Amino acid sequence: MIVTLIIICEVGFWVLLAVGLALRYLAKMPRTGIAVLLCEPLLEVVLLVVTAIDLKNGADPAWKHGLAAVYIGYTVAYGHYTIKWIDGHFAHRFAGGPPPVRAPRYGTARARHEGRLWLRTVLAAAVASGLLQLAVWYVGDAGQTGSLRSWQWIAWRAAGIHGLIALTYTLWPKQAPAGAEEDRPRPLTKRL
Repeated sequence: MIVTLIIICEVGFWVLLAVGLALRYLAKMPRTGIAVLLCEPLLEVVLLVVTAIDLKNGADPAWKHGLAAVYIGYTVAYGHYTIKWIDGHFAHRFAGGPPPVRAPRYGTARARHEGRLWLRTVLAAAVASGLLQLAVWYVGDAGQTGSLRSWQWIAWRAAGIHGLIALTYTLWPKQAPAGAEEDRPRPLTKRL
């Protein structure tokens, strides 16, 4: 049931995002669109409550509970970033908004960008670990919480791997091709 709910939450995220943006830009109902977009966090609250109820009703802590915590952590860290990114593209494409800013591709600007993304991953791991630790304390039986503790390790391992990747952009920055202008955030151009 938890895995099904995670899938429903993910599909619901994209459906609410599409409906919210369509209302905001295509139907010219910006307040209604924002109201729909603000419903996005409710999906994670429902997932959190259902997971807690499942554990309260005596379900053995399993990988699905850990996956739910990691999903919620990821959504907390990257949800707003994703919505903002898609909103910028949608506004440009369908509402005549300014072109969205492209991430830098070279040098220290790219390293800073990757570092900020890594900090989001650290936040995701911290939220997931916190939720998992609460679940461990809630269950209380040390023999049954091994799968929850393993998901804490998975979350921090992912953050560590992402940190190493981000560090490579600092240690070995990609240089702009000869004759190219200085790399700074610039609008995307539409190609036909």
